[in-house]
Amino acid sequence: MANFSRHDVRRGLSGLRWPLALTRAGMVAENLWQATWPLVTVVLAVLAVLMLGLQDSVVVEVVWGGAVVGAVAVLAALIYAFVRFRLPTRMAALVRLDETLPGRPIQALMDTQAIGDQDAASTAVWRAHQARMAERAAAAQAVPADMRIAQRDPYALRYVAALLFGVALIFGSIWRVGSVNTMTPGAGTGLASGPVWEGWAESPRYTGRPTIYLNDIPAGTLDVPAGSLITLRLYGEVGALTVAETVSGRAGEVPPASASEQDFTVIQSGEIAINGPGGRTWSVAVLPDKAPNVAILDAPEASALGEMTLPYEASDDYGVEAGEARITLDLDAVDRRHGLAIAPEDRPELTVSLPMPITGDRTDFEEALIEDFSEHPWANLPVSMVLNVLDAAEQQGESAPRTMILPGRRFFDPVAAAVIEQRRDLLWSRENATRVAQILRAVAHRPDDVFRKEVDRLRLSGAITRMETLARYGLTDEHQEDLAQDLWDLALSLEEGDLADALERLRRAKERLDQAMRDGASPAEIAELMRELRRATEDYMQQLSRQAQQENQNGEQNPQSGDQQNQMQMTQDDLQRMMDRIQELMEQGRMAEAEQALQELQEMLENMRVTQGEGQGNQSAGEQAMEGLSETLREQQGLSDQAFRDLQEQFNPNAQAGESQGNEGRNGGQGQGNQHSQGGEGQGEEGDGQEGGEGGEQADGQGQGDGSLADRQQALRDELSRQQGNLPGAGTPEGDAARDALDRAGRAMDGAEEALRQEDFAEAIDNQSQAMEALREGMRALGEAMQQEAQNGQQGQGMSDSDRRAEAQDPLGREPGSNGSVGTEEGLLQGEDVYRRARDLLDEIRRRSGDGERPDVELDYLKRLLDRF
Repeated sequence: MANFSRHDVRRGLSGLRWPLALTRAGMVAENLWQATWPLVTVVLAVLAVLMLGLQDSVVVEVVWGGAVVGAVAVLAALIYAFVRFRLPTRMAALVRLDETLPGRPIQALMDTQAIGDQDAASTAVWRAHQARMAERAAAAQAVPADMRIAQRDPYALRYVAALLFGVALIFGSIWRVGSVNTMTPGAGTGLASGPVWEGWAESPRYTGRPTIYLNDIPAGTLDVPAGSLITLRLYGEVGALTVAETVSGRAGEVPPASASEQDFTVIQSGEIAINGPGGRTWSVAVLPDKAPNVAILDAPEASALGEMTLPYEASDDYGVEAGEARITLDLDAVDRRHGLAIAPEDRPELTVSLPMPITGDRTDFEEALIEDFSEHPWANLPVSMVLNVLDAAEQQGESAPRTMILPGRRFFDPVAAAVIEQRRDLLWSRENATRVAQILRAVAHRPDDVFRKEVDRLRLSGAITRMETLARYGLTDEHQEDLAQDLWDLALSLEEGDLADALERLRRAKERLDQAMRDGASPAEIAELMRELRRATEDYMQQLSRQAQQENQNGEQNPQSGDQQNQMQMTQDDLQRMMDRIQELMEQGRMAEAEQALQELQEMLENMRVTQGEGQGNQSAGEQAMEGLSETLREQQGLSDQAFRDLQEQFNPNAQAGESQGNEGRNGGQGQGNQHSQGGEGQGEEGDGQEGGEGGEQADGQGQGDGSLADRQQALRDELSRQQGNLPGAGTPEGDAARDALDRAGRAMDGAEEALRQEDFAEAIDNQSQAMEALREGMRALGEAMQQEAQNGQQGQGMSDSDRRAEAQDPLGREPGSNGSVGTEEGLLQGEDVYRRARDLLDEIRRRSGDGERPDVELDYLKRLLDRF
């Protein structure tokens, strides 16, 4: 019979020697594991029980019963292993290897030609077939063993046994296995006559240290925390083993040295000795538990409504458990005049709990105490504050006393301030009641001049009458507190007055408009709610203006009226323009953007200041630095926008081609819609032909390649370095924070430049976003430094820093309008086609993000785009 030569077959199979050997070895391991897993499970479970010492805590009969069960289980597992285990044959290994190859080439090599062996053509085809099969067989790889036995062990008993063995390795001891020998016949007498001992050293739970099994600790030095509990158990003849120790300091009733059970607590270094056969001696060194530390980090800060924020830090070697702040009146520093001239009533010290980290490590942390003491009698008076913290060992740590003015709410309405002052005098001492009533009567002598509402006059009159009556017949503590609460409520009404009502109407109108947009209300309903919002805004602005006029007449300004770096100057035209923009967004169906703009409008209205005119004076170094950073931020935003468009072209090169044809003749193609994309270079707010010319020149510059973007990014980085050299506030915490933020911005700009040169626009946009965030942080820190400098009297007179910064920048980083208004007068998008194009682009991004075959880098970037927009 003519066939593929046997020499060729042997040569083809000889190339499978190593894959075949490895496959067969894997089959041996697979069969062995499938046959012996019950035996391994039983052995691990028995070892775990013995290593944990469970046999020492039960009666000997239970141990013997368990031994019988274990022996039977081991015997059954051995029988199962002998029955199930089979050595795999070479042919079985060949079959498994052949099953992994296409066309079963190994089987084909071992086949013979059944028909056509006399036909030369048929024989040639057969030999060609076997030659191809030999080539396929040469590419065979060893088949890994299948060690899965889940079907044979559906209850995962092997994992349970492995878990128990792991626990025994951590918390048990291998030496405990030998203790089972003492339970054999004839060994009970030896145990009874002993001597045998066991011991444990249990550290206090708050330390987080494990319990030590003393039988595993050799003689020598033993380090344990203070307060550790030592437990010793002596077995055998009484007196054969004795215990001597000098670590507990016990002076009262001490158990005999030969007592079978001894427990004592380590409070000092010393020695523990177990005397007798098999005894041991340790030199105990106590690990001291240090007392906690606490310190006030900075002076307290007060919000506009008097809420105090006091930063502090605390530390302890094992963690701080709790803390409190104790505040006492600094009577020596009080200006003892008017109602404070008499001796104050005794009041207990003011105690508040310190906030602790809910999660994380309490060994070393920083937190801030936030409390409102505005209604306390000591508000706005000198006090002394001490922080106290406690650890788990009940050790205390105190901070150095800090003298300060206890922050409280300030009142700028003259009548409200007078009411609050008399309330303070009333709480200072009840003997001031008659005097307080007389002063309040003098305040209310001409009610038409001081009260805006009749109800406020009546409330004050009622409080005066009640105070006079109670002062005549005796003023109790409860009456004093009730009168103080009435005066506080009256002062709030006088201070806030119509302003609170106007603000509430504004918030209510905003909430109704938000709900209407979410519910998909009709355009007519939205228009009506928008008109209501305009009316509420006008009322709120008028009330703010009246309040500002009152403050100017009193010659005071509110230093706590909010964070001054977030304050802004806005005119009625600015607000009108912003609401027009919101209404335009709603009419276009862009409800998400309209809702966000509405929220920004409300925040601006609640934090704004209304000024009476333009400030005077020259621009300071801080103001120049703030303006320069604002310009840098706008230019960085423009570069980021351009990089984003280049990234769009990279993903879809044909997307911009159709638009470029329609953009011809639009002032260089970039005059309006892409104004910000030019990095803010040479752009104004006029919107005339000159702007279009500049846009055209920059558009031409963009066509020079990605290197132009990288060069502009490098130039912006150089400009930031120059600005850092001229930054004021050196040496102050706020100034250092501003410099650190600008350093981060510079590093992010360097990364963006490198990414732009490598045409990695996604990485460039991420770095540019980090740079813009760092720039904003730097501007905020610089604003705080300027505010601090102004409060220290180093700014001179004229317009405040916050007012001048408000004119120089928009808090959202946008370019100011031509008339000083907030935001640019030019729209960022023009025409209906642009909105359709934006929606199409977003749909395309969503489609591509759902394509699982795209690279992970591209999918990750598309996800970030969807999260951003």
